[in-house]
Amino acid sequence: MTPRTSFPYELPEWMRPIAEAAAVVRPEELSAFLPPDSGGRRSAVLLLFGESERAGGSVPDLLIIERAHDMRSHAGQPAFPGGAVDPGDDGPIGAALREAAEETGVDPAGVSVVGTLPDLWLPPSGFVVTPVLAWWREPGPVSVMDPAEVASVHRVALDDLLHPDNRLRVRHPSGHEGPAFRVHGLLVWGFTAGLLSRLLEVAGLDLPWDRSRVEDLPDDLLRMAMRSAAHPGLLRDGPEGPT
Repeated sequence: MTPRTSFPYELPEWMRPIAEAAAVVRPEELSAFLPPDSGGRRSAVLLLFGESERAGGSVPDLLIIERAHDMRSHAGQPAFPGGAVDPGDDGPIGAALREAAEETGVDPAGVSVVGTLPDLWLPPSGFVVTPVLAWWREPGPVSVMDPAEVASVHRVALDDLLHPDNRLRVRHPSGHEGPAFRVHGLLVWGFTAGLLSRLLEVAGLDLPWDRSRVEDLPDDLLRMAMRSAAHPGLLRDGPEGPT
């Protein structure tokens, strides 16, 4: 990987490997599902990294939402804020910032966009997803803004995401497996966990963890996934497919 050595503004040292990885990562390094040559509805998600105060000082964190449990698509799943690109948006970046504001109350004025990652494909919904990487330069309060779309909002410490005790793989009844994180009482799985796991790995931040630790997808999450027609293939986390 050939990293970029400068950015249009100062980033904290801990975030530079993530920004450098995002600048050069190839789509096949992030997902087995790549967009078709044509078609698909454009959408975007916001990977918003910031710093929050804890005992002993500030810690790097990432904004994650839990989707409402009765949604038609990906019900109950932890996810990055985001949604479809509307005609009035300034492309995927505008959509990601707008959706984050609508879902969690994030003020876009305090967010510095680092760049975009390669487009990825969500087969069940037919979305072409552009992940937007951003630095939360001036964080503010966040909460559930629309209970019809969001069940809860979390600022998850990067150390918690990387801690080996919080890493595992989950198995769908079909046999497909994929990476997951157990944080804040949530099981982060599917597209969100796959993208996050691979990005942190490419950035060189991954810590050794027990990849043989595999658990079945819990029944309540499975019921919601089945009800919202989630596709087991979303559990695939790399170009090699299920392992």
